[in-house]
Amino acid sequence: MNMYRHEVRSLVKSTAIWIAGLAALAALYFAVYPGMMKDAENFRKLLEGYSPAVRAVLGIHLDFLTTLVGFYSMAFPFVSLCGAIQAANLGLSALSRESRERTADFLLVKPVSRSAIVSAKLLAALTAILATNAAYDAFTFFMANLVKTQDFDRKIFLMINLSLLFIQLIFFAVGMVVSVFFQRMKNVLPLSLGMVFGLYAVGALLAQKSDDPARYLSPFRYFDFIWIIRNGTYETSYLITGAVVAAVSIAASYLVYNRKDIHAVP
Repeated sequence: MNMYRHEVRSLVKSTAIWIAGLAALAALYFAVYPGMMKDAENFRKLLEGYSPAVRAVLGIHLDFLTTLVGFYSMAFPFVSLCGAIQAANLGLSALSRESRERTADFLLVKPVSRSAIVSAKLLAALTAILATNAAYDAFTFFMANLVKTQDFDRKIFLMINLSLLFIQLIFFAVGMVVSVFFQRMKNVLPLSLGMVFGLYAVGALLAQKSDDPARYLSPFRYFDFIWIIRNGTYETSYLITGAVVAAVSIAASYLVYNRKDIHAVP
């Protein structure tokens, strides 16, 4: 419990910064919505000039453009991109921070098992992710009600927001398992950015159609927001895939960390 509290305290500042950043990004998009609605027809005509491939990459669907949830779904991929970077940073740094900060020897001589160390760091990072999502959800619901021009489906809005949590959990788990295979990692940011933007590009460029098997390669494409708006559900096969990826990654993190030699960065 002491390790968990220490880890949570160490994440408070960075979590607050990420919450503020995500809220600012959402506020920017919501601020645009009333103006877009006043000139919706011209805005629609502008987007019709884009090719279907470009609209697919940008997540633009003209049938739902003028609804609040449709407009929000078009902006949400950029929010999920930022959230994935936060989660990947948490995953990559959770088990590598002691080596970078030269406190690995101090931690590992304590009378606690390595599994307990992994569990404390895992729970602290999950606390940060849940706090981020709770704050973001509350803020976006407030903003949506503030700028709405007509009532919107709150269930669909919540489902879109929840996809951020699922995406973050996947990227956190993948980041965690990747980190345990590095003996020394001096800086997690380049790796997290490469991982997130690489998978985002895979989803945007290779999986433009909803039935494209390449969607399984990118967690960003596990959630088709137009499908969610139309059906009010998630696609079960992608939820299962995401859960399996996360579970296997976490299990592998425990297994590898318990057996690896830990070195401090000189």
